[in-house]
Amino acid sequence: MPELPEVETVKRGLDKLIVGRAVVSASSDNAKSFPNSLADVKAFLVGASVTSVRRRAKVLMIDLSSGYTLVVHLKMTGQLVFVEDFSRFGAGHPSDSLIGNLPDKSTRVTIEFSDGSHLYFNDQRKFGWVRLMPTVEVPNIDFMKRVGPEPLEADFTAAQFADRFKRRARTTIKAALLDQSVIAGVGNIYADESLWGAKIHPSRLVGSITSAEFKKLYTEVRAVMNLSIDKGGSTNRNYVNAEGKRGSYMDFARVFRREGLECPRCGTEIIKIRVAGRGTHICPVCQIAGN
Repeated sequence: MPELPEVETVKRGLDKLIVGRAVVSASSDNAKSFPNSLADVKAFLVGASVTSVRRRAKVLMIDLSSGYTLVVHLKMTGQLVFVEDFSRFGAGHPSDSLIGNLPDKSTRVTIEFSDGSHLYFNDQRKFGWVRLMPTVEVPNIDFMKRVGPEPLEADFTAAQFADRFKRRARTTIKAALLDQSVIAGVGNIYADESLWGAKIHPSRLVGSITSAEFKKLYTEVRAVMNLSIDKGGSTNRNYVNAEGKRGSYMDFARVFRREGLECPRCGTEIIKIRVAGRGTHICPVCQIAGN
């Protein structure tokens, strides 16, 4: 599943590519992927222009001049790819992209703009969706009301970060990091990377984490996510950016999917265990359980 850095990368790409473009048509092959009435599409999407692209946690919001918003959740395999004049913006010929000519068999939603360009929502597993709704109602979505603060916001402090975990004292630190109601947008990749960076074993209970360790974990979460954004996101199997390309963060990963390789800090072999129901990568020397 794309995590916060991947969704942020898509958001930044779309913000440069589609703002100001006017929608002339929208079609879908799957009602679950595009759960909108034809009347609403005609009244509030077709003829409207894109005014901004936003992100909250792992959810994208494409605001329209009609006062409506396309709320997009990529879920596990969703992709948003912009195509202009049959080639991806800045990518030259379509063969430069990791995906072929669009639409293809995984395309669930196609939005056409007045200049002939298109925005495609691809989703092999059909878990993602593109929902059209009044912009003023977006904050009232259950997810939006439950989700925790954004870890990369400039005014989000280390003290606030630690405070978010207080009610999870008997939960493992990895499970708490993955809980979107605690902190927004931290998924499996960046939880493993951050915990390794802070030298914290993922199975430790939140109540055992010291103030100093929380401060280090806060720094690591922000550092690995910002690095991933700088590198265009991870090379996750399904993730591509708004131009159909993958990012290069995994070239810089210290522990995730590095089982059998040496820990870049101490040289011990990285192992893979299971914590919080997820495959988890650790250094058994740098991250000692029970510390």
